[in-house]
Parts: sequence; structure tokens; C-alpha cells
Amino acid sequence: MSDTRRKLTTIFSADVQDYTRLMGADEEGTLAMLKRYRDAMSRLIGSHGGRVINTWGDGLIAEFPSVVEAVRAAVDVQNELAGMNAARPADGRMLFRIGINLGDVIVEGDDLYGDGVNIAARLQASAAAGGIVISNTVYDQVRNKVAVGFEFLGPLTVKNVADTVPSYAVRIGDGTGGPPPPPAAAHRLEAAPATSGQQPGARARRTPRLFAVAAVALVAINILSWSGVFWAAWPILALAFLWAMIWVRTQNRIEKRLAGLAVVGLGIVAINLLSWQGTFWAVWPLLAIAVAVAVRWLTRS
Repeated sequence: MSDTRRKLTTIFSADVQDYTRLMGADEEGTLAMLKRYRDAMSRLIGSHGGRVINTWGDGLIAEFPSVVEAVRAAVDVQNELAGMNAARPADGRMLFRIGINLGDVIVEGDDLYGDGVNIAARLQASAAAGGIVISNTVYDQVRNKVAVGFEFLGPLTVKNVADTVPSYAVRIGDGTGGPPPPPAAAHRLEAAPATSGQQPGARARRTPRLFAVAAVALVAINILSWSGVFWAAWPILALAFLWAMIWVRTQNRIEKRLAGLAVVGLGIVAINLLSWQGTFWAVWPLLAIAVAVAVRWLTRS
């Protein structure tokens, strides 16, 4: 009977971008180049404490006991392969895509199975040529331990996995295996505004303060120009709605569409109350939103 058990481990998945095209142009040369590149990759994986589990076609799967070392190995791999590619023409370069996930897997002999492996493969497939994409479970462990930047890519849908997987691209130079940025540059990448596609935490922390100042200013203007009507309630409601939608966009562990619909529903209720004329008409749009939420919930997988 085979020895089957479960364990938490870091999965490293890699394959070659445009492998079919390279093989079509030069089969023997491509196979020889793949062997050289894979040997370099295996050496770097081993130097970081990892273990190559399997290779097939142009793909490779490895595991690491350390999440940090897995990401460091991926960065070293892309940097070394970029150097190997430098002397080759642009259409003859062999560029690997790498995906990394920390998850619970099934161990059977020397092989690994389960969602943890599937997610790593899906992350790899979404990576740019010469790039690295990691899951949120990896990002949470390495964001302050590796001198690279991270770009939030949003939720990733994985076949046969009910929940989406928030993913991040690892920024190493120009994204094609260039040298990693210094720590100061990596910090700037993480602190960049959400509108530029970077990690949105800093903006999320500043926004409530800015909106609070604006709300206080509106109330002050309303009182100083008082004419018997508290008109400031409407622009304050608009500010609150805008802040709520920005907050939803910055969350990585919630279903953004469902949360956005909930914010819209609360906004409709607030409008109904502020313009109250004895009828709770908001029940009808709330019913429509509830139906939309139910449909989204049932089809989200």
C-alpha cells in the first residue's frame, strides 16, 4: 500500500512560454536548450532547500519547506535565465513562467496532489513570460522578507476550486528576468496608489481621513450658511458611498462583486430615508439586488 498523507508545503510550478513555437522552429536545439535551462533551474532550487518533484514536457514542479526560499529561488532562476537569454535573438529566447502557492497537499510517495498544486499551476499560467506570480498565502509570508516589489493582480479563478485566489506578480526589474529592485524601490512599489495597479493598502488607510475632513467641511459650510435645510447630508452620503466602494476594491479576501452590491443596497436605503415621504420604496431595488446576489453566489465557482 502506498504511503499517503497530507502536509503543508510551498509548490513551485514552471513552464516555458511559447514552447510549441520554439519546437516548431528547431526541435533539437530547443530540447538541448530546455535541458540546459532546466539543469540551471534544478541547481538553484536545490541551493534554496527545494526539491524537484516532477518534470514533463516543458514543465517542472518543485516543493520548498520555506516560502521565503521558494520566492528567492524563483527570483534567482529568472535572473540567471535572463542572463542565459541575453546572447540569444529575441525570437529564440526561452522564457519561463513561474507560479508559487502555499497550500495543503496530498503526498503519495514522491508525488504531490490536490488544490495546492492546481493553484500553483494556474498561477504559473497567468504569469508573464519571464515573470513570477504568487498566491496571497505566499504574499502574506514574504512581503517584508524579500527585497522585491509586488503588484496586486486581483482574484484568480481556479478550476474546481470554489473560492477565487488573490494573486500578486513579483516585480523583478522589467518583468523579463532583470535584476531585482533595491529594498527602497520595492517599498515604493508596495506603497503606490491602487489606481496604478500596486498594493492598495496605503491608499485605503489615507482615504477615510480625507473623506472625514471633507464631511466636516461640508457640515461647517452648511451651518455657516444655514437656511433651514441640512443639504450637506447628500454630498456626505455620496462621499460615504465612494469610500465604501474604494474599500471594497482594496479587500483581497472578500467577493468584491457581492460586497459592491451590498454597498449599493445600503446606499439606496440611505437615499430612501433621507428623502422619506412615508413609503419604503427601496424594498423593490433591494429585492432585485438580492436576486443578483443569489445568482452570483450560485454561479461563482
